[in-house]
Amino acid sequence: MSRARTSIALPVMGLLLLAAMVCATGFGAENIPLRDVLAVLRGRFSGGAPADLGLDTIVWQLRVPRTILAAIVGAGLAVAGAAMQTLVRNPLADPYLLGVSSGAGVGAAAVITSGLFAGAGLWALSAGALAGALAAAAAVFLIAMAQGGLTPLRLVLTGTVLGSAFAAFSSYLIFRGSDPSAAQSVLFWLLGSLAGADWTRILLPACVVAASLTALLLAAHWLDALNLGPDTAASLGIPVRELRIALFILLAVLVGVLVAVSGGIGFVGLVIPHAARLLVGPRHHALLPASALCGAAFLVVADAATRILVRPTEIPVGVLTGLIGAPAFLLLMGRRHYRFGTA
Repeated sequence: MSRARTSIALPVMGLLLLAAMVCATGFGAENIPLRDVLAVLRGRFSGGAPADLGLDTIVWQLRVPRTILAAIVGAGLAVAGAAMQTLVRNPLADPYLLGVSSGAGVGAAAVITSGLFAGAGLWALSAGALAGALAAAAAVFLIAMAQGGLTPLRLVLTGTVLGSAFAAFSSYLIFRGSDPSAAQSVLFWLLGSLAGADWTRILLPACVVAASLTALLLAAHWLDALNLGPDTAASLGIPVRELRIALFILLAVLVGVLVAVSGGIGFVGLVIPHAARLLVGPRHHALLPASALCGAAFLVVADAATRILVRPTEIPVGVLTGLIGAPAFLLLMGRRHYRFGTA
């Protein structure tokens, strides 16, 4: 039954994602009819000259990169959430458990309040956030290893405690900053936004997400065994310690890159993996691609909604994902047949 569901669910989710991306491109401060969106896309893919330069600029240069980035970030966060829940064997784990988001907040606050990485130009905020995220992950890794290894309990406790410390430090940077608008800028970034998307910002996260998903799929059987417990995995000949270290490094890089380009978008990595398990079951060879497709579609739709709910302005996408994700998670957990890590 699980294989039958997977063979049906994955193509259907892929088609729904494609439809959501095309439709989302038409939404914004001014809605664009679907036929005009399709005309621009058809012209671009056929290599013809655009009939309307203004429409082509809005659709191809502004909205298409943003929609693609939303799909990439949504897919990456969902995959990271599924892998993180396996790493720590905790259904409440999300991609930010390692303190990556809080560390990125420190880097972003340092850039906004002090001009750090100013030489990077438009990439300054992303560079600072990525540096902070990787530094936070390194701190969690070193402390956990020094205390006895990357056990689920140590990872959860170390990540939670250091995450709170990094959040406090970013608040201190904002408090000490001389720019009165710095707090608002940092808050907007921490809540997540895809407003700065362009074609130059897509390649790096796309490559990292694709490489991470491929690596995780290659280790899918090992992840299935790890989800049953370290003793079971070790009895099957799986190097549990090395697998945990490799997972930690992969997730730190993946989440760090995603946070650097989009800020902290919550609930995607927590809720979507559970929804994917209900659709295709807990085996990672189906769970990971299902999570990627569901996460991508979810964030594409959520980002489109942020552009139309309070037009002509927009709200941070993390606000909307939180408002949707919390009741959705409670609804999923209320289903009697759902069990984390079991068929």
